Amino acid sequence: MADKIRVQLVKSGIGRPKRHKLTLKGLGLTKMNMIKELNDTPAIRGMIAKVPHLVKVLDQ
Repeated sequence: MADKIRVQLVKSGIGRPKRHKLTLKGLGLTKMNMIKELNDTPAIRGMIAKVPHLVKVLDQ
């Protein structure tokens, strides 16, 4: 089974470029302080790298 990574939305996507909003939606983060547990894949890591100022990666 693949490793998991926990991601929390710490800043709003309001007023951000459309690509940032779509990246957050792709990660499944729709509300403030929402935490999602995702598979730790290169694609997910790349999405997190696009919006590091909006999300926080939590320790496991």
